[in-house]
Amino acid sequence: MKTEGPRAGTQAARAPQTATLAEIAREAGVSAPTVSKVLNGRADVAPSTRARVEELLRTHGYRRRRAEATRSPLIDVVFHELESAWAMEVIRGVETVAREVGLSVVLSESAGRLTPGRTWADQVAARRPHGVVLVLSGLDASQRALLTSRSIPFVVMDPAGDPGDDVPSVGATNWQGGLAATRHLIELGHERIGAISGPSRMMCSRARVDGYRAALETAGLPVDPALIRTGDFHHEAGHRLGLDLLGRSDRPTAVFAGNDLQALGLYEAARELGLRVPEDLSVVGFDDLPVARWVGPPLTTVRQPLMEMAEAATRLVLDLGREEPASSATRVELATSLVERSSTAPPRR
Repeated sequence: MKTEGPRAGTQAARAPQTATLAEIAREAGVSAPTVSKVLNGRADVAPSTRARVEELLRTHGYRRRRAEATRSPLIDVVFHELESAWAMEVIRGVETVAREVGLSVVLSESAGRLTPGRTWADQVAARRPHGVVLVLSGLDASQRALLTSRSIPFVVMDPAGDPGDDVPSVGATNWQGGLAATRHLIELGHERIGAISGPSRMMCSRARVDGYRAALETAGLPVDPALIRTGDFHHEAGHRLGLDLLGRSDRPTAVFAGNDLQALGLYEAARELGLRVPEDLSVVGFDDLPVARWVGPPLTTVRQPLMEMAEAATRLVLDLGREEPASSATRVELATSLVERSSTAPPRR
C-alpha cells in the first residue's frame, strides 16, 4: 500500500504532460486523424468537435513534438495598428533578423484591439510559423493555449498591459524616458510643463506620464492635472489637445508629448495660435522616428530603440522555438535616451 499510493499520485500528476494524441482522441470520442486535423488548423472539422478537442488539448497541456521540423519558414508579426512610421521601424527590425535565418514575415493588424480575433489564432495554427511577435498587443488564455499546444512560441513587444510572468516580452525604459524628457525641460528653466499622454490602457503611456510626474515632484514643482491630457498616439490628438492646452490663459511654456506623432500635432496647434517653437513653446516627443529630424525645428525627443527592440523580440522567439519545452519566460528592457535638437529652449521671461 505504501508503494501504490505514491505511484498512483505520480501518474495523476504526470497525466496532463503525457497524454498522447490517441488518448485525447479517445477522450473526445473522435479519431486520431480528426485530432491531427485540429492540430494542423484544417477547416474540415465541425465547430463543436474542434471546440471539444481544443479544450482537451488545453486541459492536458498537449505540446506538439518535433515541432521545429513541421514549421513553415515564417515569422508572424501582429500590430495593434499599422498606420504609422513607428510600425515601419518595427518591421525593419523583424525583417533584419528574419533575413539572416531565411524566414519570411507575415503581417497582421488587430484593428486597434489589444488582442487579435479568434480567426487570427486559427490561421496562425494552420500556418505553423516559427514564432509570433505581438506588438502593443497580447493574447487571451485560449489563444495562448492554442499556440502552446502547437508549440508555436510567442513574444510580446512593448506590451499594452502586464503580460504576466510566464510571457516573454521586450520593452523599453518608458518611465526613465518620461523622467529624462521632463527633467530636460526643468533644467532649461520651465516650471509650467504640460503633458499629452497616450491611451491610459497602455502600460507604456502610463509609465511615461509617471516619469513626467516624478521629475516635477523631484524638482519641487507642482503636478497640475489641468496641464495633463490623454491622447491616443495619433497626430490628430496632438493637434486637438494642443489647441486646448495652448489656448489657456495660463498656458504651459513647454509640453512633453507622449510620442513624436502627437508632438507634430502640437507643432501644428502652436502655429495656428501664432506661437513659435521653441521661442514661445518648447516641445519634447518620444520615439525618435526619422521624421523627428526632418521637421522644422528638428524635434527634441526620447529615443526608443524600436529596430533593436524588434530585433531582440525576433531573436527571442526563435530561441524559444529551438527548445522543447520553452525555457522560463524572459523580460528584456532596452534603454531609452534623450536626443536634444532645436525644439527646446529656455522660457521667455
